[in-house]
Amino acid sequence: MRLRRCAHLLIEPRERLEFDLALLAVGGDGLRKPVDLVALAPHLAGEVVVSPAEAAVAMAASPTDWRPYDAFEADAAVVEALRAKALFVVEGSDMDARDRLVRVTHWRAVAAANHYASRWSDIDTEAAQERLAEITQDSLLDRLGPSPPPVRERTPPSQRRKLTVPAPSAIDALLDHRVTCRNFDRTHALTREQLSAVLYRAYGARVVHDYAPGVQLLKKGVPSAGALHPTEAYLLVQHVDGVDPGLYHYHPVDHALEPIRAMDAEEAASTARRFVAAQGYFVDAHVMVMPTTRFRRTFWKYRNHAKAYRAVILDVGHLSQTMYLAATELGLGAFITAAINEVDIEQAFGLDPLEEGPLAVTGFGVRGAERNEIEFDPLNAIWPAS
Repeated sequence: MRLRRCAHLLIEPRERLEFDLALLAVGGDGLRKPVDLVALAPHLAGEVVVSPAEAAVAMAASPTDWRPYDAFEADAAVVEALRAKALFVVEGSDMDARDRLVRVTHWRAVAAANHYASRWSDIDTEAAQERLAEITQDSLLDRLGPSPPPVRERTPPSQRRKLTVPAPSAIDALLDHRVTCRNFDRTHALTREQLSAVLYRAYGARVVHDYAPGVQLLKKGVPSAGALHPTEAYLLVQHVDGVDPGLYHYHPVDHALEPIRAMDAEEAASTARRFVAAQGYFVDAHVMVMPTTRFRRTFWKYRNHAKAYRAVILDVGHLSQTMYLAATELGLGAFITAAINEVDIEQAFGLDPLEEGPLAVTGFGVRGAERNEIEFDPLNAIWPAS
């Protein structure tokens, strides 16, 4: 049996608080602050705590060279602990296969650790929202202090050089009406034509370009690093005329929906709730679109690159804003949220998170006639002042 260290490994010293009555008895505050060494490795399902000895051996081991079990210059118990925690992988094992997938995807270690450590599973934000609602504005300021100013000012007002405000145009009206929707109308369905228009304008490919042998690039209505467009659109459809509720994948070249799993209305609603971590004001959206990154598509070119993960995050920002504008033009409401249960989404669509994973949940649909949930609309573009 041969072993090597996993491809990517970061170890974070993490302090925690413990109450110790003995410390209180001798005049202290009763708090002990031990430091755990937490190992973050993307091929693992979660974090693992390691001892100082295990951390030292792991960090000194080669991630490329296979070595016999008894060839490590370390205590056998430490080597066995690292194997049991899958920080040392056994050649030919299932964990070796998972680790190889990280390697061939060309992740940068820091980005991989950040991405996989921040994924949620089965998180319900309702309780947190209820606690926040109980906090008054004054008590919130007491806890957090005043927020940083909305604008950074680098010169006195007298030194600023005023620019001419452009004459109002169609895009100004569109941007003014771009308001995050928290009030969707369950009594009216989205039309198939509306669904088609929003998907095409945000995600549809206008041209497939044969850039080089074996390399095809896409031209879309949004920018993407290297014109690679690694972001897929996975859909949860709830209320669309002519489209059954359920899970779909959008094919951007054929401009078509690929059915993945049919659902009844009740299952679709409960799935929507789970996807957005129980943010109730988004659950009624007629369509949810999960922008899901195929990491290897971008990392194939930008291998182990310091900016590659930033580039795929920017892709989602471009896509969500274009979706907002496409929906707004049709008089629809739209939203985006990062408070999502990534693991639940991956499992629902059958995605391997080492290859493909969601970075947000977006959605759109018919606006409600009444504002039952607060929306940030200071221009009163959607909700006229009474």
